Amino acid sequence: MNKSLNSVHLNGLRAVEAVARTGSLQGAADELGVTASAVGQQVNRLEKQIGTALFLRTARGLLPTETGAALFARLSTAFRELDAAVAQARSPGSDTLVVSVAPAFASKWLVPRLRYHFDRHPQVLVRIDASGGLVDLRGSDVDVAIRMGTGHWPGVDAELLLPQRVFVAAAEAKAGRIATPADVAHETSIDDDSALIDWERWFEAAGIPPVRPKQGARLNDPLLCLETVIAGQGIMLAWPLIAAEALLDGRLSEPLGIAADLGLGYYVCTPAGRRPSRKVRDFVAWLREAMAETARLHATLPAT
Repeated sequence: MNKSLNSVHLNGLRAVEAVARTGSLQGAADELGVTASAVGQQVNRLEKQIGTALFLRTARGLLPTETGAALFARLSTAFRELDAAVAQARSPGSDTLVVSVAPAFASKWLVPRLRYHFDRHPQVLVRIDASGGLVDLRGSDVDVAIRMGTGHWPGVDAELLLPQRVFVAAAEAKAGRIATPADVAHETSIDDDSALIDWERWFEAAGIPPVRPKQGARLNDPLLCLETVIAGQGIMLAWPLIAAEALLDGRLSEPLGIAADLGLGYYVCTPAGRRPSRKVRDFVAWLREAMAETARLHATLPAT
């Protein structure tokens, strides 16, 4: 039954899969934690063991042959299954769900609602990995991620949960000074370096002739920007999820009544091509329901 598999080395199969996926010996070596020379030797050994060339040696590097491409496709699927099996074996019956989110999303939305997920699934402990970076869902212990963006990230299946329109936000005391888009030029901009938003894109999406506000603080967290704006130090481009609470209690105002669609939203992300576990499917189902409720709230806000 395992005659073919027993005739080759697993390290060779891993090397071939990594080279085909990364496109180079060095890329595979970095991933596997060995030298490029060692990867090359493993590939050569496997080619001898199976009796056919898997890569063409060209000036541009190694290109899979037809046989190599077919083998890579099946190896890729097999290694994903092995990865899932090992992860499950390490924690049989695991009731911990690791969720990767940005700190702003964790603070403004997820953490205040986690008790409702626990009420529905008391056997599942949710562990939040809050960071601004994009976590590799294939190479980490993270089960699921929630990201804001356009939905296009390599290596993940992304489902849109909550579209977000972008608007100009100011402290209530400043709102009277911003009656038209042209008034933005007289205000100080508080910018979020971590966001996918800038004034040029916003004016273009809103269909308004652009003006440039005065440059103010540049911060790396949208919540820091929000607090700076609430303190009256400038204006910012905000979106409903981070600003809803401050809009509702009057600390923040949306003076122009214009919300631009930049194609952004919150997405739930899982590893591409991998069937999510039951706990992930349950979590995503809960997210859909909770996000639908949030969308109804956002629909009542000005300019969103």
